[in-house]
Amino acid sequence: MKRLGVVGILALAFCGLADSVYLMQHELSGTPLLCNIQNLSGCNVVATSQYSHLFGVPLAGYGVAFYSILFILAALELVLFDRFLRRALQAVAVVGMLSSLYFVFVQVFFIHAFCIYCTASALITLLVLILASGIEPLRVRARGISPGDPPHLPMPPSA
Repeated sequence: MKRLGVVGILALAFCGLADSVYLMQHELSGTPLLCNIQNLSGCNVVATSQYSHLFGVPLAGYGVAFYSILFILAALELVLFDRFLRRALQAVAVVGMLSSLYFVFVQVFFIHAFCIYCTASALITLLVLILASGIEPLRVRARGISPGDPPHLPMPPSA
């Protein structure tokens, strides 16, 4: 099941990378984005807002970096079968989801417009987080006892 989850993350990272590269390409060329799907027609409003850059870098650039890192980590995990890589995938997915939540919040409460590409990226990130949470379960340690330890039986009273 872990392998299937990592393959899913790899595929989703590729889709997210394609989405971010498309947004970055339009940012660099200055051409308007193609979007007109029901109420999600505010792509150009979002893309040209003051919130579309962070430290002078377009958010799409961060998306390209984020999905590239996810893709590389997932590809390496498929080859190396490493617990550290699975944990790194989980950590990157959490950071991505927190970022996506913030950016959706900004769209709703500050920009008052929705971008279909940004919404797709947030959905991809949510799916990555769901898959990442299943590839390496967290081990709970209660009072120094690990889940794999044999059960401790009470000692019989001494005579």
